[in-house]
Amino acid sequence: MSLIARAIEEAGIPTLSMSSARDITRSAWPARATYLDFPLGHTAGRPQMPELNREIMRDTLSAFETLSVPGSMSHLSYRWDENDQWKDKVFAPTEKPVDSDQSKSGNNGYEDDRVARHDTPQYQTEADELAALKSHSDEECKICIGIDF
Repeated sequence: MSLIARAIEEAGIPTLSMSSARDITRSAWPARATYLDFPLGHTAGRPQMPELNREIMRDTLSAFETLSVPGSMSHLSYRWDENDQWKDKVFAPTEKPVDSDQSKSGNNGYEDDRVARHDTPQYQTEADELAALKSHSDEECKICIGIDF
């Protein structure tokens, strides 16, 4: 995404990346970014917490006002939980005995407990889905208008 953001910036359109992977984002060097110390996939906050999601988005968008140096990153102060125990599972996968089936599948003995991926959009609420469908009703993204890829 950082490469795309840089190309859009070069076209004169300001961009802002959201990240839960600070080191990866720093190495990709987007024009400006906000970092949130939440699990990957939860950059806009916890599911089913729309007020928190709005607060995070407001704080993220306000970074346009303060991040002017290329490569700048602000750190949002929200916490996923009262402590950082959630990181124990994320950063230290449970090792399982390697058997021939696991070796063939290439998972090197680690349990794959990632959230299943979907090939269709997933929405927090029915209202979110309806808003997305409405914004694309004429098969042209209202956000992407004017961007020449």
